[in-house]
Amino acid sequence: MERNLAPNINDPDGFYDALLGAHNGLSKDESDAFNARLILILANHVGDRSILRAALEFAK
Repeated sequence: MERNLAPNINDPDGFYDALLGAHNGLSKDESDAFNARLILILANHVGDRSILRAALEFAK
């Protein structure tokens, strides 16, 4: 499986609003912990170590 860097989220603005909304009322520490949990959940969903490694490099 290759990484997909093309737009691939149905209703990206709606997702962004939901993501921001999920942070409403959280402290900085809580927000950081939320982001860490979300990353781990999504990484588990992807599952492919080579894609995850490439994503880490791309994010740098």
